[in-house]
Amino acid sequence: MTAFNAVELIERKRDGGQLSPDEIGWLIAGYTEGAVADYQMAAMTMAVFINGLDADELAAWTGAMLHSGDVLDLSDVGLPKVDKHSTGGVGDKVSIPLAPIVAACDVAVPMMSGRGLGHTGGTLDKLESIPGFRTQLDAVRFRKILHDCGFVMAGQSETLVPADRKLYALRDATGTVPSIPLIASSIMSKKLAEDLDGLVLDVKVGSGAFMTDMEDARTMATTMVGIGASHDVEVTALITDMNQPLGRMVGNSNEIAESIEMLKGEGPADLIAVTRGLALEMLAVAGVDEPERRIDAVISSGAALERFERMVAAHGGDPRVIEDRSLLPWAPEHHELVAQRSGFVTRCDARQIGAAAMRLGAGRTRKEDDVDHGVGIELVAKLGEEVVEGDVLAILTHRPDDIDRVVDLATSAWVIDDEPPPALTLIHERID
Repeated sequence: MTAFNAVELIERKRDGGQLSPDEIGWLIAGYTEGAVADYQMAAMTMAVFINGLDADELAAWTGAMLHSGDVLDLSDVGLPKVDKHSTGGVGDKVSIPLAPIVAACDVAVPMMSGRGLGHTGGTLDKLESIPGFRTQLDAVRFRKILHDCGFVMAGQSETLVPADRKLYALRDATGTVPSIPLIASSIMSKKLAEDLDGLVLDVKVGSGAFMTDMEDARTMATTMVGIGASHDVEVTALITDMNQPLGRMVGNSNEIAESIEMLKGEGPADLIAVTRGLALEMLAVAGVDEPERRIDAVISSGAALERFERMVAAHGGDPRVIEDRSLLPWAPEHHELVAQRSGFVTRCDARQIGAAAMRLGAGRTRKEDDVDHGVGIELVAKLGEEVVEGDVLAILTHRPDDIDRVVDLATSAWVIDDEPPPALTLIHERID
């Protein structure tokens, strides 16, 4: 590969110029291997943060990250391969019931998920609530579970897209995390490394999302759909609401329990609606006929739940949690938040509830923090619901002596007024 001068590339991007694919490839490879210094890449990411990347640069940047390490070869999988990615939210356990539903409809789902950070939860943390469940798999085990179960839910391996791991840590330390091109290339490089036929994006918008503005969410969705097109992978996106938590449970063990309820044909209406919407998109991308009927059939017959049970066992987890929730970890104490007046819930703020759950221990402020799988929040009253003074708004499950620093923050997430709010729109837009 031709050698370039890092300082010259930084200066050109700083001044609003364009980098060629060869220059970007050299830069990403050099940073991954240590030839480009942290301080030089920090300067480059700040230049990108300020001036952005055009479509050609973004395609090259994503491609260079994608090929910085191993790329899965799943060509022997005899089914269409479709994954889903969420930009993150509070109570967002959608992947857990979604993947077995789609797999039971004869679509392979090689799902690589992440951990929670800040006020948002992570799929891997939730799954690790299940005793024995292993999320770090080598390529051989990953492929075997995918073949045996039709889906697999694992973390990113050390050799898959190593450039992203280095870049994310650098961006986190240099104030360049909230850059749409850098976020989009980070997400898409990891997803493209899964050797997918298609990808469906759940782009969250609202108080509990990383993007609180609709225009930013739309730009993010459009950017990632464009990256998919530049790499010949069909990508569609739904922009979904995250002004209040999704479902009734926020935490880890309690979100696993709620996911199991949905696979049994029960569960909260908002969780069902968003999960079904994303499942329909995944089946459409895979070319599955009569997708609504197929979804109904695999849930009502128990086929989706059976897939989940097989996957849990294949990952080393205890499948008995499906019928015996006491096998999940639970904190020993409960605290009820009650309504101070009668009326209608007009705010159930996702960010504040997520932050309260994090303070209880359900999330982390730094990547290296431990997570307490047994704590969490049950939402008894949500937007539009009528309450009477003294009614329970939420139940906090916590460890002894941990409640005082959480109660005020959690209580302030609810607002109760005399009139009900407008009906909540769960799925705002579809972008393809």
